[in-house]
Amino acid sequence: MDDLVKNLLAAYKQSIDGLDWMGPETKREAQLKLALFTPKIGYPAKWRDYSSLAIERSDLIGNVIRAQRFEYDRNLAKLGKPIDRDEWFMTPQTINAYYNPEMNEIVFPAAILQAPFFDDKADDAANYGAIGAIIGHEASHGFDDSGSQYDGKGNLREWWTKQDHARFHDRTKAMVAQYSGYSPVSGYSVNGELTLGENIADNSGLAIAYKAYRLSLHGNEAPVIDGWTGDQRFFLGWAQSWQEKTREAEVIRLVKIDPHSPPEFRANGAAMNQPAFHAAFGTRPGDRMYVAPDKRIVIW
Repeated sequence: MDDLVKNLLAAYKQSIDGLDWMGPETKREAQLKLALFTPKIGYPAKWRDYSSLAIERSDLIGNVIRAQRFEYDRNLAKLGKPIDRDEWFMTPQTINAYYNPEMNEIVFPAAILQAPFFDDKADDAANYGAIGAIIGHEASHGFDDSGSQYDGKGNLREWWTKQDHARFHDRTKAMVAQYSGYSPVSGYSVNGELTLGENIADNSGLAIAYKAYRLSLHGNEAPVIDGWTGDQRFFLGWAQSWQEKTREAEVIRLVKIDPHSPPEFRANGAAMNQPAFHAAFGTRPGDRMYVAPDKRIVIW
């Protein structure tokens, strides 16, 4: 994971330098913010002390009250003290990851570091396509429509030029339209505005993860395994990480409130925008996942 994060951030650095829609002034600020990213992997460097919290097997309501009081007092005790930059806002047992703009940190709890997201028995291509894209996803939140409002020290500050904001907005408008055209259930469409930040992160994370994967090969070609090339396995790793079965009623509920797109569109929507995906599988007009080059939305 340390190596994956290192390569992802190196790929991001290169990607920022090569952007044709971002001017030099904003690029300098973006590189500064990237250099100040703090990765947190697995579990906190310092464990929280719960020894003062009394838990009794026969007192459920009392346990809840005491736990709430413990957390209230813990937060109150922070007043007037320096920010604890080692603090985690998610438990190691949580299968998730997050970017915190006020701390400029990307956090990957231990629980997500297992298949299908991360598998130490799998080859690099699959891991870069799965957990690598998650790393890229969280890092890209630092530069999406929300995270870009914060600088590298977590301050709410405008560091983009107006011209770069306008060019970025043009690309995001196309992404809103693209995802609004997806329907997981007949009569219920994805809300492209609601899901924009996460869709940007999915697309950007996948693009950066692919660049990082190619960097990790040091100019060599990956071996063909079970008939699949390295680039193909990269995108298969991405797709397999989003496998899910959900009842239709739950799909409908989530499409109304969840800022994430349904998994099938997280997998296919992001892949279809990647030039490398089309090159890897040789897609052609008429294929279900083919998108004409001028219609592919590339941000990072």
